Amino acid sequence: MRKIIHIDMDAFYASVEQRDFPEFRGKALAVGGSPDGRGVVATASYEARKYGVKSAMSSRMALQLCPHLIFTYPRFDVYKEVSNHIRAIFKRYTDIIEPLSLDEAYLDVTEDKLEVGSAIEIAKQIKAAIRDELNLTASAGVSVNKFVAKIASDLQKPDGLTFIGPSKVVKFLDQLPVEKFHGVGKVTAKKMNQMGIFTGHDLKRFTEQELIFHFGKSGKFFFHIVRGEDDRPVRPNRISKSIGAEDTFEKDLFELEDLREELIRLAEKVFKRIERANKQGKTITLKIKFADFTQITRSKTLLNPFEKLEDIELQGLDLLDKLELQDKRIRLLGLTVSNFKDEKEEDKVSAQLRLF
Repeated sequence: MRKIIHIDMDAFYASVEQRDFPEFRGKALAVGGSPDGRGVVATASYEARKYGVKSAMSSRMALQLCPHLIFTYPRFDVYKEVSNHIRAIFKRYTDIIEPLSLDEAYLDVTEDKLEVGSAIEIAKQIKAAIRDELNLTASAGVSVNKFVAKIASDLQKPDGLTFIGPSKVVKFLDQLPVEKFHGVGKVTAKKMNQMGIFTGHDLKRFTEQELIFHFGKSGKFFFHIVRGEDDRPVRPNRISKSIGAEDTFEKDLFELEDLREELIRLAEKVFKRIERANKQGKTITLKIKFADFTQITRSKTLLNPFEKLEDIELQGLDLLDKLELQDKRIRLLGLTVSNFKDEKEEDKVSAQLRLF
């Protein structure tokens, strides 16, 4: 039986800013873009979260909820440096580490390097090292699989540690509100509630086929996960499924030439990231978000991978030119390359699990 730890830093970007700048400590702080434009909150301090400020919220809305909110721009070079230090702490205990982002990772400590033996004790030691060496706090979830460990890490934030042992997994999931299940968003939760599904116990009343009928492929995911069935291993070399870039404009764009210029700039960003990752993809996806927040995507798959910047530019522009935008106002443009030639076919259920 596996011993899995999910570590999630507490309000990571905001906590780093509060650590480095005393004037931010104890204050409602948002790391992100300016509320004067199209800024978005990347992370909010816990002082700001009390007012309802959340990640991915527009900075303008965040300021309405919390008029005394302080904004500061992100310093990704600093966050990356801190993240590398955190990763080095993890490596003292195991090499089986699957980073999800700069501030979040799974660890498989079934056989730990220091022979501590206890996943709970390892989580305590990691949290203590992060606090002592970086003056930051992290929350940890400990369980027998990735899904439950991830949910557990969120239960006692900030600076929490939650253990859900093998004998408690089923009872824990039975009592868990469906909106707490990763993969169940607001729309799905509302639909479940309308079907009389409010907890994991309610969800288990439905057969796999019934759930697939109501929720499509996600139904299979829900059927297995509510029973604590998650066999996904912690993947130290997790393959990136896509590499992309996007930009939200200060002012809506509607002229085709302006959009073409922005797309060329995005293509250059994407190409540089692909080169750094040593990837070659065959599918390109264009994403457009309009002023009314509606969104469309258009994709194209080639027989051979993109090898040059010009290839990405040409195909991206082709997707853009084929759209009938008719002077629609556009607030966001994104470009993504995927379908890398080193990807392997994986079990369908595992692939579905990884979506959440």
